[in-house]
Amino acid sequence: MAMPQEPDYSDRPWLDPKAEPFIHIESVSKHFGPVQAVRNVDLKIYKGELFALLGGSGCGKSTLLRMLAGFEEPTAGRIVIDGADMTGIPAYDRPTNMMFQSYALFPHMTVERNVGYGLRRDGLPKNEIDTRVAEILEMVELAPLAKRKPHQLSGGQRQRVALARSLVKHPKLLLLDEPLGALDKKLREQTQFELMRIQEQVGITFIVVTHDQEEAMTLSTRIAVMKDGEILQVGTPTEIYEFPDTQYIADFVGSVNLFEGRVAEDEPDHLIVKSPESGCDIYIDHGESLRVGTTVWVAVRPEKVTLSTEAPADSKFNTFRGRVLEFAYMGNYSNFRVEAESGKVVRVMQQNVERRADASHRIDWDDEVYISWAPGSAVVLTE
Repeated sequence: MAMPQEPDYSDRPWLDPKAEPFIHIESVSKHFGPVQAVRNVDLKIYKGELFALLGGSGCGKSTLLRMLAGFEEPTAGRIVIDGADMTGIPAYDRPTNMMFQSYALFPHMTVERNVGYGLRRDGLPKNEIDTRVAEILEMVELAPLAKRKPHQLSGGQRQRVALARSLVKHPKLLLLDEPLGALDKKLREQTQFELMRIQEQVGITFIVVTHDQEEAMTLSTRIAVMKDGEILQVGTPTEIYEFPDTQYIADFVGSVNLFEGRVAEDEPDHLIVKSPESGCDIYIDHGESLRVGTTVWVAVRPEKVTLSTEAPADSKFNTFRGRVLEFAYMGNYSNFRVEAESGKVVRVMQQNVERRADASHRIDWDDEVYISWAPGSAVVLTE
């Protein structure tokens, strides 16, 4: 009889019970006088990950990054990188490099001189500097621009110069603080994929700090959502988006409709929530082990909601009537704000899968509509 094969955790090391974390943040807190910027954070990050710290301004994500870099010391706890305790180790002796939002390029230096600056400071031989700079410029596709100065480059090109300068010293860990924040939307989206390509090529562990949930979702293997100095949830982009732990996470990572109600029935294969706010009973096709009568919030993403001018065939659950308050045509999709009979305003996003020049088949302002969603589309939250 063939022996069962062990699971392959190569692309998901955090699921491997035998895997040792490359970075272990152990009970780390940071105080600035009376302000507690980071509160008792425990986090494990594995080698080769592109990990994102996501949260709003003041949540503690940049402070945590600075402690990893050695620019700040924890008030309590410790940070271990590749098995070595970083307590008391200055920034210049850590196996890390940091790329700042401003890029901080020297305006009087060429691209190749900017990229090789750190190697020159370290006293490496000129031929080794030239070789390493040429290799990294080839990787970030800037070799033809090696003799240009920063003012002769586009925003995306300057970003890649800063990235090359951070990578040329071969750090074990690269820390990126809002690395794409200075770029416009289209260039930022393009550069996200370039960053992923480069990270895969070099195999270095990246930690990215960002307030942009789309950026975190696109770039990262896993995300830690932060608020008030604490980590609320760690997971893959799919886990964070589809299975948020709290109302805050559901609302912060994308758009969401939240319907308050009480558990009316809880069985192993389904849950029924009575929700006057939605104007209907909500059926979820998985049990949650909640007591009948428990107050909950049902979260439904706008793209999982269906609009129609006729009542669905099965309208016993997850269906109610409303009126279109606002409509915005965005090209590939349309956004709607629909007021339910209860007064609750619901957000709906529908893909525009057909080309239509006329409005005869289109749902528009003030139309009476039915809102519905599938039993598996909702998440039940208790906080």
